[in-house]
Amino acid sequence: MLTQEIKETAVKYTLQSWSKQKGLNPIPVKGGEGIYFWDFEGNRYSDMSSQLVNLNLGHGNRAIIDAIKEQAEKYCFVSPAYASEPRAKLAKMIVELMPDNMGKVFFTNGGADANENAVKMARMFTGRNKVFSRYRSYHGSTFGAGNLTGEPRRYPLEPGIPGFVKFFDPYLYREKIRFSSEMEAAEYYVDKLREQVCYEGPQNVAAIVLETVTGSNGVIIPPEGYLQGVRKICDDYGIIMICDEVMAGFGRTGKMFAFEHFGVKPDMVTFAKGVTCGYIQLGGVVVSKEIAAYFDDNLLSCGLTYSGHPLACAAGVACINYYNENNVLENVEKSGKVLGELLEELKAKHKCVGDVRYIGLFSAIELVRDKVTKEPLVPYGADPKGVMKSIVGRLAKQGFMTYSHENMVLVAPPLIITPEQLSEEMAKMDKVLSEVDAEI
Repeated sequence: MLTQEIKETAVKYTLQSWSKQKGLNPIPVKGGEGIYFWDFEGNRYSDMSSQLVNLNLGHGNRAIIDAIKEQAEKYCFVSPAYASEPRAKLAKMIVELMPDNMGKVFFTNGGADANENAVKMARMFTGRNKVFSRYRSYHGSTFGAGNLTGEPRRYPLEPGIPGFVKFFDPYLYREKIRFSSEMEAAEYYVDKLREQVCYEGPQNVAAIVLETVTGSNGVIIPPEGYLQGVRKICDDYGIIMICDEVMAGFGRTGKMFAFEHFGVKPDMVTFAKGVTCGYIQLGGVVVSKEIAAYFDDNLLSCGLTYSGHPLACAAGVACINYYNENNVLENVEKSGKVLGELLEELKAKHKCVGDVRYIGLFSAIELVRDKVTKEPLVPYGADPKGVMKSIVGRLAKQGFMTYSHENMVLVAPPLIITPEQLSEEMAKMDKVLSEVDAEI
């Protein structure tokens, strides 16, 4: 198929997610390698969002490709009821990456059903029905995960499932209270959460679910002491602490999992994205030894046809081996330091940049109309004039491919990016932000 034919066929026969369908103009992709991909005309693009913050090891990774091919020659699928070598190996590898309280893995197809099954298990284990999650969260768009989600993508699912309770993130940039330290801020937010748990009845609360580092909703990094405070609430009331590491996990923040930065041990961890780097879809829930033991004598009422798909698990084994053997976390630390310095320079230089937040190679640029009032470039949940779409489009014309959410632009390149490549790409961001400065 030629370029135009691919594009026309795609638009005619497929529904594209999160989009009005009229006027779509997708780029037909011919191939990719490393942090780059290209179209059929030979135009090269830099993948500065790792597609959907999942292509952690970039395009064309030979180790992952070969692992998939090798497994396909043996068998492509067996039911989850059978023992599969790649499934068993990957589960063991993942548990060994976890804190010492973790016991087993339940595999899913992706992040949304990982979060749904985590909630189901927490309810079965505790016998309780209420589940807390935050407003600036995205946990998936299926019905259960969509009710867990706090931001506007939950609206089409409402009225929703009873028992889902929302609370506020520690979003310090937009908090009207001026705290003297991160610890003071953490104490405030944890106290408010504890109060809300008490009002809902602690005996009714099965789980508190958090993106360890809030992802698409602004890369909001918890202040010092916050996650420890949430852990204490869970311990005090017998509530399951679930860390959603779908986006932040597998090296994105500079640790294999983001909760490692904060010295906490969750009861469950959900994952997807970086476990296979998108080469084949896979997700899962890691549960504590205590929860795993509960299901020795109680029915685990969870099941999926493709749970632990052999081809996906083979890709996962190859990914984890690649992370370890190629010192990927060391590169995240080195390149992440450069990214942080470049982002701070952009913040100091551009009047449209209200804040920058970054940890490892996970970052967001928050755009404003006024640095003093912090008026966002577009209002929450709305962009009627397509301002953010225009900014992303201008970046794309520079070959800088990423996406925006609310008034923020995500910068989360593959974890193999070099400092030199980062400097080259962020110069394109600098140019586009200068254009935005001139317009506000």
